[in-house]
Amino acid sequence: MNRDRRGFVTLLTKEVRRFWAVLGQTVMAPVITALLYLLVFAQAMDGRAPVYPGVSYTQFLLPGLIMMTVIQNAFANSSSSLAQSKIMGNLVFLMMAPLGPWDFYAAYIVAGLIRAALVMTAMLLVAIPFVHLPIQQPLALIAMFLLAGGGLSVLGIIAGIVSSKFDHLAAFSNFIITPLSFLSGVFYSVHALPPLWFAASHLNPFFYMIDGFRYGFFGHSDVPIWQSLLWASGFFATVSAVCLWMLFTGYKLRR
Repeated sequence: MNRDRRGFVTLLTKEVRRFWAVLGQTVMAPVITALLYLLVFAQAMDGRAPVYPGVSYTQFLLPGLIMMTVIQNAFANSSSSLAQSKIMGNLVFLMMAPLGPWDFYAAYIVAGLIRAALVMTAMLLVAIPFVHLPIQQPLALIAMFLLAGGGLSVLGIIAGIVSSKFDHLAAFSNFIITPLSFLSGVFYSVHALPPLWFAASHLNPFFYMIDGFRYGFFGHSDVPIWQSLLWASGFFATVSAVCLWMLFTGYKLRR
């Protein structure tokens, strides 16, 4: 193995093994939660006029739930790992290892994407026998998954770095991730909102991630796909710049 890549591969392996050891909690639990949302909302909204031509409400709902679960799990994977290491006092061993900032950054992103991909695959395997999902734009689907999962993994690194106790991490999840996820058009089209909330939704980066992901299945979306890709790319670039600054300066890691 190339010596320059050994640190990256070792950290990636450690992170994958960490969530794999509790697969029921890290993968199956969020899948069950999302499927319960699907069951309840599909029954409650059964018979509602289709949001897009030829797309039932259940079909419309499933991609949104998948992306919401991807967002939450990609964030949780890196944030919980780093916060736990800091609070338990074993982060110092990670800092002593021959790991560069780029190795650190890339390993947590890839681990988050692997966990998100497992959750997404499990949801699709369980739901597709009951809900037909055509894939109209596979490249858009893959791009939105990578940008959203990668961006939230990076945000999770930032949250893990700045959190000194579990309460801080819970605040990130309760006051940022969960509200933005639920107000992102998962359960509805933003065109059904009053003007004020319609405008506010367009300032939520999670809305573009979910809308762009939905476009990959149906070829329809609330905003043009280039706009979703631009917002998702901008979010990824912004959080990456902040994260890399923290890693290169050792902010709250080495002092």
